[in-house]
Amino acid sequence: MEKRVALYISSLRRGGAERVIANLAGYLHRSGWRVSVITTARAEHEYEVEKGIVRRISEPSPEKLEGGRIHNFVARFCSLRAIWKQERPDVILSFIGKNNMMAILTSCGLHIPVAVSVRGEPTQEYYNRWMQFAARHMFLLADGVILQTRRCRSFFPKGVRKKTVILRNPVHPLFFRKRYEGEREKVIVSVGRADENKNHGMLVRAFAGLAESFPEYRLIIYGEGEKRADLQALSEQMGLEKRISLPGNVENIADVIYRARVFVLPSNTEGMPNTLIEAMLMGLTVISTNCPCGGPAELIEHGVNGLLTPVGDVEGMKACLELVLGNPELADEMGRNAAKISEDYRAEAVYGSWERYLEGLIRK
Repeated sequence: MEKRVALYISSLRRGGAERVIANLAGYLHRSGWRVSVITTARAEHEYEVEKGIVRRISEPSPEKLEGGRIHNFVARFCSLRAIWKQERPDVILSFIGKNNMMAILTSCGLHIPVAVSVRGEPTQEYYNRWMQFAARHMFLLADGVILQTRRCRSFFPKGVRKKTVILRNPVHPLFFRKRYEGEREKVIVSVGRADENKNHGMLVRAFAGLAESFPEYRLIIYGEGEKRADLQALSEQMGLEKRISLPGNVENIADVIYRARVFVLPSNTEGMPNTLIEAMLMGLTVISTNCPCGGPAELIEHGVNGLLTPVGDVEGMKACLELVLGNPELADEMGRNAAKISEDYRAEAVYGSWERYLEGLIRK
């Protein structure tokens, strides 16, 4: 009998959680599931879903959202609930923040198991006291709660912790490749949305502090976002506009960063960061902030397969960069050790664990 799953998220705009949804949808579809991807809206620069996957938009038409907040909430509630009734999935998998609450509320009484996925630091994803209260209590009604790190469990009460499971992120096959052992490009790369949380400004300042000592190196930050213009202005302010590039989003990111000397994740908070995993899989030397909710610290053994530095510490980041740029043999050793995580992220193992988890919810 055909199994049916509905994957629910705000949009498929380019980001870590959205990439997981797109990759997982494709895998389940190829494995014989009937897959529906439900998004609140359609955004620019979205990930594509494979042909044969049903795509639905839950946001009501504008004329149905001309009332007050309560009226509009009811309209959105009814629209999403109608989709569940039409699609009749065997299981719903929801990602991130308010989506998780809406999935739980709108499916009440429909006898459809719901799994909610928290993708980042819970206190950031649920960003005020009301949201945190609601998440801690509403998740008691979920059939499953998927977390990124062990540290996240402490946010929830005991009743929710019993329902939690940690599942690894599916990774695109393009990142599983033999480590490049030739001469590395003299570039430092970072990949991620140009926003406040990713804190690329800290990386720019750290690079500025060592640019004179390593004149042959450049910094390239890939990604779009509201802080991109500010980062460009900061680069010019530092007199480094010719050595710092901000090319925005690129399609072939695996090929683009494959030969880079070092990959940096300067974020203030992260769940289990896809970009860091992908860089490690390809054997890049990696540096990351030791940010909550602990994803980088679960991936990196400091000094063995990468380096960890405190959040927001410009001098700490600068010291890490100086260490790897000035010691290429050590950098290569850490890169080779980083690539060893590939066994944990093989597509068959990761996708299989998600599929078995969803099947288990259906059986229950």
